[in-house]
Amino acid sequence: MGSKEDVTHLLILRFQQMMSEGVLAPGTKLPPERELASYFKVARSSLRQALKVLEIMGVITQKVGDGSYLNKDASSVLSVPMEFLFLLDDTSVQELTELRFMIEPALAAKAAERANSADIALLRQSITDLENSKLDRVKLVASDLLFHRAIFQASGNRLTGRLFHTIHRAMLNMMIVTSQMVELEHTLAFHKPILAAIEDRDAELASRLMTAHLNDASNLLAHGWAEERAQVLRQHISQKPAPLQKASRSSNHGQQLQTLQTLERKSLTGQKASVVARLRATNKT
Repeated sequence: MGSKEDVTHLLILRFQQMMSEGVLAPGTKLPPERELASYFKVARSSLRQALKVLEIMGVITQKVGDGSYLNKDASSVLSVPMEFLFLLDDTSVQELTELRFMIEPALAAKAAERANSADIALLRQSITDLENSKLDRVKLVASDLLFHRAIFQASGNRLTGRLFHTIHRAMLNMMIVTSQMVELEHTLAFHKPILAAIEDRDAELASRLMTAHLNDASNLLAHGWAEERAQVLRQHISQKPAPLQKASRSSNHGQQLQTLQTLERKSLTGQKASVVARLRATNKT
């Protein structure tokens, strides 16, 4: 196995096979890392990265000081083709942002009321991982997503866990974009106070802090998309100078609308290609 992506792909294929054969069942505790690395004939560092990706996907849960467990709905998650793991889906940024504003502040408040010691430990671990990510972009994004997943879990509502599995890929894509626009300390400046509010059982403060965090992410995305569209527009103007000729008002309006739609499509396509290329390049380092 050469790359970490290969190791992850191998693990997913093996897990699918073992579940179909009844060797692995939902809730099963996985063998220790040393045994897994030996069994799959991979380096432990590559195995850890693969397990982190599987955790992001919702296939396993890693418990600090205990081990890794196969989640109850792992079979449905594993049915998703591997090729789609790091691709942007059809969920629009606006739809995802709107949904997150509706649910995550409320979930942070519930987490402050209901989080147990294991939930707090997972939140602390996500922040420690984030602090240690440094220039490792994959680890940074994984730690960011784990923090939010831990809050979904700490809310104590099982349906929110299922919701997370539905939207986590779109959340991952959003974090891939925003993580490239700010320094590590910027994200920590939001995560640490939210954790402190949850530990202090201050539901109202946890909700307000989460709202501020989402506002910041939304503003970053808006700024990024504005710059992207401006760049596409500049390229379009430089490559295709507009002909100097008269046209009717209705014709002009139609041409302008068509041009804007074309630019938006190019911007969306360029953004997807850029993000996926950057993530894949990071994974290979």
